[in-house]
Amino acid sequence: MAEHNHVVSKDGNVTMDRVTEALDRIEPGQKERILNDFEEFKAYLGKRIQLAQRIGLSEEQLALAAGKIADYLAAYEEPRNSEEKLLLELWRAGNKDERHKLAHMLVKMVQQ
Repeated sequence: MAEHNHVVSKDGNVTMDRVTEALDRIEPGQKERILNDFEEFKAYLGKRIQLAQRIGLSEEQLALAAGKIADYLAAYEEPRNSEEKLLLELWRAGNKDERHKLAHMLVKMVQQ
């Protein structure tokens, strides 16, 4: 895949606008497996965060990307379990700063 399709370029720069494009490229069956089970979701996100850390993304960059993912999920996906429903309700209730803090917390949660 060409570099212009990636969220992270070879020099480590993150293009947040490409997060939605990357999420849209996930195969529907794979997306269902990830979203149907909260533990699967955490594992998937955790693997992506490990990869991002290996290429040098900062905690702030990880939180910004997690926020973009949360925005996408809130806009385009229905919660499939009680954990996702709670996260959606928290996301919608929060202001911009609170959502950013929640994104940091999500990153920390999947790193454990």
